[in-house]
Amino acid sequence: MRVVMLGTGAALPDPDRCHTSILVTLDNGEHYLLDCGHGATRQMMRANVSPADVKRIFLTHLHHDHIAELPFMLISAWMLNTVGSPLIVGPAGTAKFTGHLFEGGAFDVDFRARAHYRARQENMEAMRPVVREYDAAGVIYEDEHLRMTAVEVDHIERDIARCFGFRIEAEGKVVAFSGDSKPCPNLKVLAQDADLLIHECTFSEEFMEHRRKSGVGTVAHTSPLELGSLAASANVKQLIATHIGHVDSLSPVLKRAAGKHLPVDQMGPHQLDAMARDIRSRYDGPVRMAHDLMRVDL
Repeated sequence: MRVVMLGTGAALPDPDRCHTSILVTLDNGEHYLLDCGHGATRQMMRANVSPADVKRIFLTHLHHDHIAELPFMLISAWMLNTVGSPLIVGPAGTAKFTGHLFEGGAFDVDFRARAHYRARQENMEAMRPVVREYDAAGVIYEDEHLRMTAVEVDHIERDIARCFGFRIEAEGKVVAFSGDSKPCPNLKVLAQDADLLIHECTFSEEFMEHRRKSGVGTVAHTSPLELGSLAASANVKQLIATHIGHVDSLSPVLKRAAGKHLPVDQMGPHQLDAMARDIRSRYDGPVRMAHDLMRVDL
């Protein structure tokens, strides 16, 4: 099994990180895409995978930095001659979201213009995804090679939307992906004895405290110390901390834009070292701070 971190950033645009997207590829070549944030299509091509070959997409929640690439990816796959309808599995609201994108939706003009070409006409199902929604924890997908279970986590107010993490079992391994969440009991259920835990770690302890005091933006995320405690208590074999909230950026544009969100005078690559130290102070297994196109083989 190969896991490629296509995008490892958080909600703001970041010149050094794409938005959340993870590609899981089994030894038989089958692909499973977890979230589809901005940049996923370009990144999978840089990883030598055609979007035309990625036909199963799983969404943890409907924040823009986890779903914004979906129309571009599907249109790109259509133009690259994918075969058949893609499968999109997501939480309640996914059908409404995708239903506004293609025929009769936001990209209707593009859709109708390209449909004049014979190759596109003969492959219209590529732009008519099969959407399966789930609204509760449990097995959301299973085939002869892989089983995926959704576990509810705590990120968006529940009356707005429910958020989930995924536990994947394939080839004798367990990969857990938190989605976005602050600490909650279900995260240990998700992560227990995982061969690889991919978990959000958006802000350092200091950055979390800054946001609490400023009242700008959510603090419904997991801090490095909290993540270290979780990984240790769940007996995780190795850990990737991802969804990095721009704490390491040196971009002047991002610093100007993030002035009310983050303590910009503290931003820089050294923050990743500090976050890793905090995680390791509570967890003694292998820890990696994610970067785009990071690859892990299990």
